[in-house]
Amino acid sequence: MTAQRTQPDLLYSEEEEALRAAVRDLLADHCDAQGVIARTESGVPHDPAAWKALTDGMGLAGLLVPEAQGGQGATHREAAVVLEELGRAVAPVPYLSSAVVATEALLECGDAELLGRLASGRTVGVLAVALHRAPGTSFPAVRLENGTVHGELTGIADAAAADVLLVPAEDGRLYAVEASEATVTPQTSLDLTRPLATVTLNGARARGLGAAEPAVRRALRAGAGLLVSEQLGLADWALTETVRYLKERKQFNRPVGGFQALKHRLAQLWLETVNLRAAARNAADALATGVDVDVSVAVAQAYAAPVAVHAAEEALQLHAGIGMTWEHPIHLCLKRAKADSIAYGTAGAHRSAVAGLVGLQAP
Repeated sequence: MTAQRTQPDLLYSEEEEALRAAVRDLLADHCDAQGVIARTESGVPHDPAAWKALTDGMGLAGLLVPEAQGGQGATHREAAVVLEELGRAVAPVPYLSSAVVATEALLECGDAELLGRLASGRTVGVLAVALHRAPGTSFPAVRLENGTVHGELTGIADAAAADVLLVPAEDGRLYAVEASEATVTPQTSLDLTRPLATVTLNGARARGLGAAEPAVRRALRAGAGLLVSEQLGLADWALTETVRYLKERKQFNRPVGGFQALKHRLAQLWLETVNLRAAARNAADALATGVDVDVSVAVAQAYAAPVAVHAAEEALQLHAGIGMTWEHPIHLCLKRAKADSIAYGTAGAHRSAVAGLVGLQAP
């Protein structure tokens, strides 16, 4: 029987606010909007300098890893704060893929050696399961022959940045494969800051880690739960920037933000963002405490994607002509929000999951 939380903690602690300030300052130096846009135009979408600053400088890659295994021994609440700030900056770093999803899979398998490598940030790990797979759903597996793996997996986020791939095989186990032994082919991605790729394995050497199904389920659940915090960061940035712009832009010699119709739209967006913050904090707290996790994550994901997309769309429309330009970072926000709306399951899939979890079946 699952324990019930009587009062989830939705507030930020002083330590979490201090962590937020430090991460925001770091990203202001390494992930300014024009720098991120320029990187999306290059052949190297990931930012190794920003990743090194986050990992070597602040030790954030090991937040979820126990101290005994080389990590920080923090919780999902702290990781959620980091992801909020990464969402605000649309930072092109594999934090969610490596420091959350791959790390959670390894925590389930109990591989201390590889966990320590990921916790240091010097090794980037990626779970070779398509980004759109929801927690608890089936996933493709590769063929295992004489200690080597064979097959092709598509839609793998951040595979281009990976040093090691965590690959599920048909024998029901999860295997570690060095990325140098795989062929990674970029796919056309809407979100250029979190690119997708096809991973082809043709006789790559593999090391067994543990049972694949529980590891993948745990990893995708944590990914879905903490993705909500990234979506919160996106929505909050879109709202803040839109309010700032409408206060400055004038029409008929008065600030555009003073028009009643726009005030109503901004007020509605503010209400949605506040509710999203509550859902994100509830999911992070549930993951940290281990109580009501499945329901909290599914409820948060069912609400998050529409709000993040709506916030980005409103920001683009209310910025008028400048919002349509490549030079303005709104398009980065909108593309990430749209891509996130199908990551780790769609809102519809999570609504169905909620119905099943609480016994609320369709008529």
